[in-house]
Amino acid sequence: MSDLTSLLGSLVLKLGLLGIVTNEVRGFVLAAPVLYAMYLAGGTAMAIWLGICSLAGIALSVALPVYAARRLNLLPAPASR
Repeated sequence: MSDLTSLLGSLVLKLGLLGIVTNEVRGFVLAAPVLYAMYLAGGTAMAIWLGICSLAGIALSVALPVYAARRLNLLPAPASR
C-alpha cells in the first residue's frame, strides 16, 4: 500500500509540475504584445526599459520552475550528444 501511495504522490507531483511549466510557456506567447508595443512606441528609452522588465519577468517565471524541477530530479536532464 505504501508503494502505491508513493507512486500516486509522485505522479500527482509530476503532473502538477508539468501543468505549471505548461502554464508558464504561455508567457512566451504573451511576450509578443510587449515586443509589438515597443515597436509601436518608436523604441523610446522608457518603452525599451519596460519591455526588458516585462520580458525578464516572463523569462524568470518560466526558467525558475524548470530549474527547481530539475534540481528536485522531477524532470530528466537534457540529453547530451
